[in-house]
Amino acid sequence: MAQNAPAFTIGIEEEYLLVDQGSLELAEAPEGLMEDCKAELEGQVSPEFLQCQIEIGSCVCSDVAEARADLKRLRSTVSKHAATYGLAPIAASCHPFAEWKKQHHTNKDRYNELRRDLGGVVRRMLICGMHVHVGIDDPDTRIDIMNQLTYFLPHLLALSASSPFWQGEDTGLASYRLTVFDNLPRTGLPPRLASWSEYERSVSALVDIGLIEDSSKIWWDLRPSSRFPTIEARICDVSPRLETTLSLAALIQSLTRMLWRLKARNQRWRTYDNFLISENRWRAQRYGVGAGLIDFGRREVVDFAALVDELIELLREDAEALGCLAEVENARNILVTGTSADRQRAVFNDSIQAEKSVEEALRDVARHLVEEFHADL
Repeated sequence: MAQNAPAFTIGIEEEYLLVDQGSLELAEAPEGLMEDCKAELEGQVSPEFLQCQIEIGSCVCSDVAEARADLKRLRSTVSKHAATYGLAPIAASCHPFAEWKKQHHTNKDRYNELRRDLGGVVRRMLICGMHVHVGIDDPDTRIDIMNQLTYFLPHLLALSASSPFWQGEDTGLASYRLTVFDNLPRTGLPPRLASWSEYERSVSALVDIGLIEDSSKIWWDLRPSSRFPTIEARICDVSPRLETTLSLAALIQSLTRMLWRLKARNQRWRTYDNFLISENRWRAQRYGVGAGLIDFGRREVVDFAALVDELIELLREDAEALGCLAEVENARNILVTGTSADRQRAVFNDSIQAEKSVEEALRDVARHLVEEFHADL
């Protein structure tokens, strides 16, 4: 690689739901819990829009191994302090049976403004996501890589899917979270941008009119971070298993390096219209890894196992250079064990087969999510 290659540092943000250890229903975070976590985690934890949510953010990490250690510490600390209040965190994008109408938003200026500006749409935001930042200093390079990386967003969504249930019903989707999130403005696939200056002009148009205060109110699936010199992948459901989170982060980091490597050789990944990529986004949202995605070059739907094999080979050089080949190859294990959405449905169906009620089966799903959160800690 050239000497002026970016460092490709990574940072990971995860949002968790808090449940009562006994009933497994959602529970609001006590003020003491947030204070305990903040005292130990020094700025790496914060409240989220709803009072039943908590958000963590890793340090700037040089590689996935460093991210693993930091995320394990963050997850363990939140779990430890939650337990003192009879609570437990789960890392799934939707709670299996909670009702959004019964939740309350956090009394914080930013969230009060969201409630005022977005009305009833934002009240349904009982969802959690996972964001991965990759460091790229040059702004125009960030935009160029974003334009190409958009193609792979459906692949990442499919592998991360963890929200099949909504308000006690199986939605038939692997990622119901996106159907809720897409109701907000300035969401979905990012537009294709010619340059950083074009992006800044577009943002300024909304800021100057007074519609948004800054680019943090742009919630595309992939965006330039409003706070850091990074591109921020926001497409993924949050993952119950830590190792799945790390696999997704490794894929995003390796994809970014691969696209930069092509650029350094005066090459690039072919870009497709968002109309076509949106079709794959929908397939990932609906089926997860169960029905394949469209290969637009071949003009056919390709089985997800074949897509993962192709992706691993495409990224092998970059994953080896970044020290995360094992995590990239772990994408194959996600297919073997199923996504979180698949596993949640299996738990539910097993409980129904055991002649439990629907309510009991849904609580078994929530219990399963608590167990999976703690499995890698």
